[in-house]
Amino acid sequence: MNVRRNLRVRDISGLIESRLWAQILVAMVVGVGLGLLLSPQTEGPFSLSPESAELWAEWLRLPGQLFLNVIQMVVIPLVVTSIILGLTSAGDPAFLRKVGLRIAPYFVGTTTLAVLLGALVATTIKPGRFIDGAGFTSEAVSAAGEVMEAPAALASVPDQIANLVPANIDNAMLTGNMLQIVVYALFIGVAMSIIGPDRSEPLSRLLQTVQEVAMKIVGWAMRLAPFAVLGLISDFVIRAGLDALVGLSAYILSVLLGLIALLGAYLLIVLVLGRRNPFAFAGQVVEAQLLAFSTSSSAATMPLSLRVAEDRLKVAPPIARFVIPLGATVNMDGTALYQVVAALFIAQLFGVEVNTAQFALLVVTVVGASIGSPSTPGVGIIILATILQGMGIPAAGVAILLGVDRILDMCRTAVNVTGDLTACVVMDRWLEDVKDDPLAAVPESAPPASES
Repeated sequence: MNVRRNLRVRDISGLIESRLWAQILVAMVVGVGLGLLLSPQTEGPFSLSPESAELWAEWLRLPGQLFLNVIQMVVIPLVVTSIILGLTSAGDPAFLRKVGLRIAPYFVGTTTLAVLLGALVATTIKPGRFIDGAGFTSEAVSAAGEVMEAPAALASVPDQIANLVPANIDNAMLTGNMLQIVVYALFIGVAMSIIGPDRSEPLSRLLQTVQEVAMKIVGWAMRLAPFAVLGLISDFVIRAGLDALVGLSAYILSVLLGLIALLGAYLLIVLVLGRRNPFAFAGQVVEAQLLAFSTSSSAATMPLSLRVAEDRLKVAPPIARFVIPLGATVNMDGTALYQVVAALFIAQLFGVEVNTAQFALLVVTVVGASIGSPSTPGVGIIILATILQGMGIPAAGVAILLGVDRILDMCRTAVNVTGDLTACVVMDRWLEDVKDDPLAAVPESAPPASES
């Protein structure tokens, strides 16, 4: 057993010494340069025709698609096993009550804070006033065709509550309903904690093996991450070019300012509620932020977030393994902020006045819609279309956002992951007794979150 633990320590050291974040940062820079070099919108000796650019973009995007597909292949077993083992490793059902009573209001509170920050930025800068809404062409509106296929209205509150519990877990897995999968894992974890470790040990060992296999596959995918990042960034720049960024600069600036303000709020929360040095925290989470920025997927970043929480932030394993998978599904602060800014931007674009009642509806809707959003790239734009339709704001305005959604998706995902790690730090302090409880130790046979 000691040999196995030593092997894991070497694995962890190897990942840290490989400086994955530095490789990703270099890949991002090279990707931007390569994209600008090949983009049809860039006048130069290497710029391609639109047809050739499309072909090159597809091949450059291939490593990124492979990377994301591998992560998606194991994300469900990884989420399920992480939550269940995180709950059962505490060895005390009282832990479940403690963390549940604290994490739920915390997530709702930070999401509401993000929404209010986004609204403040959007109403101050008014980015929609910088673009003429009458300039939309039929082609631009038709470009949002797939987005407009989103449901016309959100389900009623009773239906949403009932749908939290999966009547058919196979269907939840097929449709990728991560919130139902999380609820399913919570039920299993609570039940295993109640019946005790003696009777649940066979299932625990099976889940530990499944988690270990999933983490090994994720470790393989991480080796591909720099190439995936280079391809995804190049693909975006080749397709969008600089024109899309310049034309919507006020809107992009509004979203980025809101996200920066939210990051500042996280550092304040780390200082006040977590009682930690916020600057040290910022340095410890940068690797997870860079991977989240590059992949636009909280799910893809979750294994690395677990490693950062346990190894860098020294969060108790039961807390990290409960908060990180749960946060990747229900804690979407960056996405919520973006949706508010985008909704107000489109309302300003079309000259729609948002009164107090509509604004309150917007806040409640965004907070509710951001909970349970799939932790995959591009989902924010679909949720935005649903919110706009429910408020009577022309959802056709989503078309103008499609060109720059990718870069903003990357930014808000990095903030989402930072929010999950912030929650880990806060919960670690609020539940200090869990760390001191000998029953809270992770079983010797359980694989560490940082294993690759």
